[in-house]
Amino acid sequence: MAATALILHGGAGARRERNYDAEVVHMREVVEAMKARLDAGASAVDVAVEAVVMLEDSGLYVAGRGASPNLAGAYELDAILMDGASGKAGAVAALQGFRNPVVAARAVMDRTPHVMLAGEGAALFAHDQGLEAIGDEEAWFTRAGQGEDNHPPGVLGHGTVGCCVLDSQGRLAAATSTAGVFGKMPGRVGDTPIPAAGTWADEHAAVSCTGQGEYFIRVAAAARTAFGVAAGQSLAEASQATIDRIGGLGGDGGLIALDRAGRISHPFNSQGMKRAWLTTDGEIGVEVFGRQG
Repeated sequence: MAATALILHGGAGARRERNYDAEVVHMREVVEAMKARLDAGASAVDVAVEAVVMLEDSGLYVAGRGASPNLAGAYELDAILMDGASGKAGAVAALQGFRNPVVAARAVMDRTPHVMLAGEGAALFAHDQGLEAIGDEEAWFTRAGQGEDNHPPGVLGHGTVGCCVLDSQGRLAAATSTAGVFGKMPGRVGDTPIPAAGTWADEHAAVSCTGQGEYFIRVAAAARTAFGVAAGQSLAEASQATIDRIGGLGGDGGLIALDRAGRISHPFNSQGMKRAWLTTDGEIGVEVFGRQG
């Protein structure tokens, strides 16, 4: 039985003038709950999904319940799950009307021959799978990103949650979920649900990104990081090189990454990035603004 580890994030939009005590407490609770699941032998895929469901349901982050509407007043959500052991992935984009997009992404991976379903097709599929729908959207959604780096239309903002997991069988998985930012154009899809761009897991590393998604798409940020590890870079080197590349193009954000030895990395070039982790030694850490290393 291999040692287990995980790392999660609640988005790279944190601003120093805002208090994050509630998020710090909640992220620790999520890690503690997932540690218990890993200790009980749960798979990396299951733990990644369960952690992201807790983040989505909290209403504290710009994903799931924390969503803000787009320019047309609609709540469009994206999510993805990738299983490093099998190479399988499932994703939904611009999903409306359902509580947990990461659960829909899991259903796409497990129950269809496809990788991604979008828009009305994703909603029809979620309905057919009996997934939990949202009743009163205005009562459900909390618009958690207000006051963070979620800029008005015309300026790219960011807000995402994600989790990377190493289970006791040595398997890696990653899941990511986002609601985008207030005032985004209808139909806009960022990096989150795109394998290689916002999320990746293989036998070398699992990666979940958060930031200005257009830049992460342009550099294939998540896969770039994992491929760097496969080529012999350390996880920290590969992760930082990706964020440096994004910064060089004028973008900001961060990523979390985990390799098959349980090493973690969490670089960012934004003001802050909400994140928490479990090391192979069983230690739990939570941070919003402090830099790695």
